[in-house]
Amino acid sequence: QVRLEESGGGLAQPGGSLKLSCVTSRRLDMTYPLGWFRQAPGKEREFVAIISTSSTNTYYGDFVKGRFAVSRDNAKNSLFLQMNNLEPEDTALYYCAKFKTPGVINPSFVADPEQYDSWGRGTQITVSA
Repeated sequence: QVRLEESGGGLAQPGGSLKLSCVTSRRLDMTYPLGWFRQAPGKEREFVAIISTSSTNTYYGDFVKGRFAVSRDNAKNSLFLQMNNLEPEDTALYYCAKFKTPGVINPSFVADPEQYDSWGRGTQITVSA
């Protein structure tokens, strides 16, 4: 049973912005860190961002370079990814995922998809002029 559902994908122009949302049907999921990954055709799944339960700590993939911001609203069972200054290289299927381990995030593990145990089906982002 899929418990995470992404939305907000679509077509954007280079330099444009999009905001992704992810809603979980399980309140319990909001007691865990939540993250975003992406996967482009023919490429490995790539870590984008993760946010701690209380929003105190966030970590980003190296390619983000200050362009994206992850946030969450625990009261609304929601996770967000604000994406600015989009580039064609950002074209991918974007997934939200629940980190396996509650509590403090160990940044050594955030980029490993095996550290996440629940995934949405993804939302497509295409960046093109």
